[in-house]
Amino acid sequence: MRQGAVLTALLALLFVGSGSASAIGGKMTWYNDKGYGACGTRIDASSQNLAAVPKAWFTSSNPNNDPVCRKSVRVTYKGKSVTVPVRDMCPSCDRSHVDLSVPAFRSLANLDLGVVGVTWEFVG
Repeated sequence: MRQGAVLTALLALLFVGSGSASAIGGKMTWYNDKGYGACGTRIDASSQNLAAVPKAWFTSSNPNNDPVCRKSVRVTYKGKSVTVPVRDMCPSCDRSHVDLSVPAFRSLANLDLGVVGVTWEFVG
């Protein structure tokens, strides 16, 4: 394993395992996939409140058993927040990017915006 990958995995374990951490400044987008999420549960991102977090936060070789799948994320935009369970992975997202389901994104911003700057953190 590369040194950078080891450091990323250790930081992810500390961050996700702690149950509380500092908010991450980044961006949110929305998605509407249906089927099975990376956490092994059926999802419908067009109708359920859920989140897909960057692949970098997953630390287990089997994402279905990853500790991040037992967490939620709290996303804040312009003074409004939503807390949704992590049920999926966003392979193309960088560490500061969170992908929300349609209803979760819509609770904070208009879908037409597409990409907005937010703060977000793992909770629970």
